[in-house]
Amino acid sequence: MDQVEIFKALSNKTRLQILNWLKDPELNFPDQKQHASFDHGVCVGQIQSKAGLTQSTVSEYLSVLQRAGLVRSTRIGQWTYYQRNEETFEALSRMIQSEI
Repeated sequence: MDQVEIFKALSNKTRLQILNWLKDPELNFPDQKQHASFDHGVCVGQIQSKAGLTQSTVSEYLSVLQRAGLVRSTRIGQWTYYQRNEETFEALSRMIQSEI
């Protein structure tokens, strides 16, 4: 776990919002529920729509979160789905409690 990468990823308001939204995807992305399950996460298009940003900006934000280990992606056909990596959040919590 690269602490610096994680804290860099968390230093952006929109990236924090995305992580919060992904914490409860069924509540935060009701449109996806009509078309697909949440088994693999949330479709990047749904995240982009909710964020109100360009696809390239959202993709860059998701890449930063993925490099930090905070989200995982799954590609199915032409669609990419993202979900939180809860193991990283647990490890981060332990690290903060014991080291910081």
